[in-house]
Amino acid sequence: MNTDGSGVTLLTNNSDTDSMPAWSPDGQRIAFESDQDHMYDEIYVMNADGSGVTRLTNNSDTDSSPTWSPDGQRIAFVSLRDGEQDFEIYVMNADGSGVRNLTNNSSDDWSLDWSPDGQRIAFSSGWIENAEIYVMNVDGTGVTRLTYNSFWDSKPAWSPDGKRIAFNSRIDGNWEIYVMNADGTGVTRLTNTSAWDLNPTWSPDSKRIAFNSNHNRNLSIYVMNADGSELTRLTDHSASDDFPAWSPVADCSVSER
Repeated sequence: MNTDGSGVTLLTNNSDTDSMPAWSPDGQRIAFESDQDHMYDEIYVMNADGSGVTRLTNNSDTDSSPTWSPDGQRIAFVSLRDGEQDFEIYVMNADGSGVRNLTNNSSDDWSLDWSPDGQRIAFSSGWIENAEIYVMNVDGTGVTRLTYNSFWDSKPAWSPDGKRIAFNSRIDGNWEIYVMNADGTGVTRLTNTSAWDLNPTWSPDSKRIAFNSNHNRNLSIYVMNADGSELTRLTDHSASDDFPAWSPVADCSVSER
């Protein structure tokens, strides 16, 4: 859809679940997860108009949450493919080849985003009772913890200028959108409602953040300025709208419905 909520266009149309869309840096393709060919989720890619759907992973367990490298050459994702019960982070070439494991520990590692300079990956790690946000080098080294809270911090999203990371957290008892400096300092709460506000994504100019919320009882897409002001609802219908992803090069965004 356009960034004002108009022009909603259906890109996928099958009997299965397609979700977590991620735009390629050139705006020409969208990676996403789907269970359309398998009992488990796999990573697919399609052209920005929904054509040319191609399956990238073929695994007997879940592959999820794709995120592109800034040069468009690689895709990081999370998977249960190691046979354990916890998610780990992997990276592959954009054509699905060359899969490599980046994390290997007893906690779930998921909810990841590639830094704009291509040097680091932000992600959440921990169990459901308490997850924190970390960053690591793209080869899996140099893991650094950014958040220290007694509640779940997840879904980190780098601002395009690389200076800040938005995320959702229950720091104050309710799911809200926060932002912090890229080193973990300066944590600031952006939303303050009784609703669940989740899954932030930045506009290409770093001035706005889209996210989903059940503020009006139904899960919808909202947008606000990067300081939390001028909150605007973009979608308003009986279906649930989730996982917004802002196009990097055009005045449009896309959400899974």
